[in-house]
Amino acid sequence: MLALMLCLFAAPASAAEITVDQASIEASNPGYRLSLAFSFELNRGLEDALTRGVPLYFTTEVQMTRHRWYWFDETNVSASRTVRISYNVLTRQYHTAISGQLQQSFSTLEDAMALVRRPPRWLIVDTNTLKQGDTYTVGVRMRLDVAQLPKPFQINALNNSDWRLSSDWIEFTYKPE
Repeated sequence: MLALMLCLFAAPASAAEITVDQASIEASNPGYRLSLAFSFELNRGLEDALTRGVPLYFTTEVQMTRHRWYWFDETNVSASRTVRISYNVLTRQYHTAISGQLQQSFSTLEDAMALVRRPPRWLIVDTNTLKQGDTYTVGVRMRLDVAQLPKPFQINALNNSDWRLSSDWIEFTYKPE
């Protein structure tokens, strides 16, 4: 019994991490679009849950603030977008949906995860919101949103490090021209 307990506690309990490979803002006709690329792998527990019919929700959050010397920083943009990935056992297809807009089906998990890792460009703000010439600090992160899981899995996610998948906030500056 003691040997079994030592084996269980000796294994490192590392939470998987999402890294932000690329983040940039592009000016377009209707506004400013955010282009992102992430890199991460699903651990075995998340893959098992997905293939058993539990959808996974990955939420990307973005904040744009403008520094003010006389008061707190002004938050100009605070937005989020969720990508849902699910598996249909009958058709053996993976389905992705981006905040109810874009829905696609894939035959392999790797193809479906490519959409999660590199989502399409996202219109985060219209052209009238940002002031030309001002410098903005942009913060971006992605996380597995356990609040959208079914209730029994939410309880399991609190106790299990396999369900903790997130990136740190990364920040960069952007100056609209």
